[in-house]
Amino acid sequence: MELKNFTEDKNIIEEVAKGSIAEELEIEPGDILLSINDISVKDIIDYKYLVSDDYVVVSIEKKCGDIWEFEIEKDFDEDLGLVFTNPLIDKAKSCRNKCIFCFIDQLPPNMRETLYFKDDDSRLSFLQGNFITLTNMSDEEIDRIIRYRLSPINVSVHTTNPELRIKMLNNKNAGRIYEILKRFKDANLEVNCQIVLVPGVNDGKELERTLEDLSKLYPTVESVAVVPIGITKYREKLQKVEPYNKESANELLDFIFNKQNYFLKELGTRFVFASDEFFAMTHTELPKSNDYEGFPQLENGVGLMKSFEDEILTELKKIKTPINNNKRYILATGTLAYDFIVKMKDKILEKIHGIELTVIPIVNRFFGETITVAGLVTGQDLVAQLSSYDNIDGIIIPRSMMKRDEEIFLDNLTIEDVSKALNIPVISSEVEGKSLIDIIKN
Repeated sequence: MELKNFTEDKNIIEEVAKGSIAEELEIEPGDILLSINDISVKDIIDYKYLVSDDYVVVSIEKKCGDIWEFEIEKDFDEDLGLVFTNPLIDKAKSCRNKCIFCFIDQLPPNMRETLYFKDDDSRLSFLQGNFITLTNMSDEEIDRIIRYRLSPINVSVHTTNPELRIKMLNNKNAGRIYEILKRFKDANLEVNCQIVLVPGVNDGKELERTLEDLSKLYPTVESVAVVPIGITKYREKLQKVEPYNKESANELLDFIFNKQNYFLKELGTRFVFASDEFFAMTHTELPKSNDYEGFPQLENGVGLMKSFEDEILTELKKIKTPINNNKRYILATGTLAYDFIVKMKDKILEKIHGIELTVIPIVNRFFGETITVAGLVTGQDLVAQLSSYDNIDGIIIPRSMMKRDEEIFLDNLTIEDVSKALNIPVISSEVEGKSLIDIIKN
């Protein structure tokens, strides 16, 4: 997860929501939040916790330097309507692990500085869904998660074997993971877990052990996602590891299906879910939508393809008479999702006539051909591999190829840069059926 480089700790207000309590009180952008109920606000978690009461005393420093104090009666959990310049109101906590599978350690040099920042911040887990290891936190911070009931929280577990986890994360504190998760269970928090699988390291019997341990913490641990290690071409000085291939991925899927059947009988839930990458690399049919049990780990790539397919089919059903659109589009994707996007293209052409859709799998030259997901395709790879096409009305790419809050690729090219280089409009589509169908229809 890329973060802005926040250096300012002051609680500067960037925006005041329209119709909010703050607007009514004439609090303005540029003002500074000093305290709530005479307690200084350390970060966004303090703010959300302190402001949740039905009576609060808020101290504000105006831009002119005057101090205003407000006594506010409101509904319980009603927000004041303040948006801060720094979403955390604090510096993000960095990760001190040296995980054998860390993607950031496999980045090439000379990329933008923020890409090399490793976050391991419980607040970002709560606010943005980031996965954290819990190894870079003091007992006081763990207590704070429990006291403030920061839930749901997403945890990168990888293994519950203390010695193996210390080795995998290269952090002497990593072995405490199960002890901390048991404390979360005692506090009735909600937790989703992630296991990044490294063949020959934490799979097989180790994965069996980890899932058995985590299942004992259900329903606090609500779900477990299993995702394969991603390996770039920049691992020369790192531990040698092997990627998953079709054979090993098939074995993993068989194991997961068996565990799901077991947990369904024991717990009433499938509990563990394999990421879409395993299905795509083995050409295995995706599970049914109901088998994902509400898609609890969609952001982790678990069920994203099935959800996308469902949304596309729902949008196409709304088209009662065939639409004619004599346009020529390229659908650019990663090599992993090529077959899936071709399948979706065929469904679209049944309802939208005259249009020409060409699916192009972009080979990842930037990070290496072992990186196959669309979200890591760069602008320069798009330019290099699509430059021979002409008479194209637009190139449609998934929004996941770019920064969360900006239309810029990982290699610093903007969507405008790529459009100009190809002399073809590049159109980003959210990974949602409605977004894609609307672009194609219109």
